[in-house]
Amino acid sequence: MSSVEEQIREIEDELKNTPYNKATSKHIGRLKAKLAKIRDEAVARAMASAGGGEGYSVKKSGDATVVLVGFPSVGKSTLLNRLTGSDISETASYAFTTVSVIPGSMEHRGAKIQILDIPGLIAGAAMGKGRGKEVIAVVRSADLILVLVDVFNEQHTDVLLRELHDAGIRINRQKPDITIKKAGCGGIRLNTVGAVDLDLEEIRSILAENKIVNADVLIREGITQDDFIDAMFGNRVYVPAFITVNKVDLVNEKTGAEIEEELTERFGEPPIMVSAHSGYRIEDLKDAIFENLGFMRVYLKPVGGPADMDEPLIIRSPATVEDVCNRLHRDFGDKFRYAKIWGESAKHDAQRVGLTHKLADGDVLTVVTRR
Repeated sequence: MSSVEEQIREIEDELKNTPYNKATSKHIGRLKAKLAKIRDEAVARAMASAGGGEGYSVKKSGDATVVLVGFPSVGKSTLLNRLTGSDISETASYAFTTVSVIPGSMEHRGAKIQILDIPGLIAGAAMGKGRGKEVIAVVRSADLILVLVDVFNEQHTDVLLRELHDAGIRINRQKPDITIKKAGCGGIRLNTVGAVDLDLEEIRSILAENKIVNADVLIREGITQDDFIDAMFGNRVYVPAFITVNKVDLVNEKTGAEIEEELTERFGEPPIMVSAHSGYRIEDLKDAIFENLGFMRVYLKPVGGPADMDEPLIIRSPATVEDVCNRLHRDFGDKFRYAKIWGESAKHDAQRVGLTHKLADGDVLTVVTRR
C-alpha cells in the first residue's frame, strides 16, 4: 500500500502528463476529484488528531481577526509587537520561538483588530507535519490572512499558498454559486444559469469519485472543475489575503525593488514591503489590513440629536441597516420601525429606509424603534 504522499505524487504526475482537451476533460475531472479526496481525508485525519492543544483555542475579539502566516523566523512576533505597540510576543533570533497562538490587539482608523501570531508553518503542514494541524485550524477561522515572508526567502510564498490551498483555504476567491443536492434516484440532473463550461459528463465523473450518483446540480455562473470539486466537498473556506515582505532594511534598494516586482508579476498584486524591526512602512501595512478587511464606517445619530462623528461603528462590507441593528442590540432589530440615512447610499438627506437598505462607507444613520 503506497503512502498518501506517493498516491498524491502519482496522480499529480498523471495530471501533468495528460493534455487537456474535450476528449480528456472527463478523465482529468475524475483525477482531480480523486486527488482532492485523498488530500481532504489526510487533512481531516490530521485535524481530528490535533486535539486543540494548549494555546491553540483563541477566542475571537474586536471587529475582525487577522492571522500572520509564515515560515519560522520571518519576524511574525516582531511584527505583532510593532502592529500592536506592545511586547506581548516573546522574540528570539532562532526558529520555532512561538509555540502557541499569541493574540494582540491593533487599533486603527476606529477599528479594533485582533492580530494572531501563530507558530511558523512548514512544508507539509496541511497534512499535519510540525504544528500544522493546529495552526491550520486557527487560519481557517480568520477574517484575513497576512502571508509573511522575508527578503531572503520570498520563494516561500508559493509553499505557504500551496499549504493553505491543500488545507481547503481559498485565497482571494468568491465562493462559487453551486448547489449540489443528493437524491435517492434519477441520476445526475444538471440545471445552469448563464454560460457554463462544464458538461454533464464531466460533472458525473467528478461526483462518481465521491460516490454520488444521484443528485440535483444547479450552477449559476461560469466555473472550473476545481470550483465544482470544492463545492462537492463543501468544507472550503474563502478568506481574503495579501503578501507582506519583511526585513527590507537588510537588503539594498535595488534588491528590494526586484523582489517587489517579481512577486507582483507572479501574484498580480504588489506586496507590502516592510521592516518590523525599524518600523518602515508599518502605517502602510495597517492601512492595507484595514482595507483588505473591507471595513466601512457608519456614524450613528440619535433621534433629535447630533451624529457622533468621533467614534463611528466599524462594520464589514457589504452591510445593511439590519446588520447595524444586530451589532447594536438584538432589541433594535426586534423593535425596528424605520431608519433615516444621510450619505452616499441615500437618494436624499434623511431618506427613510428599511432593514434591507445597503449602507455605504461614511453614512450617517438614525434607527427609530417602537417603545
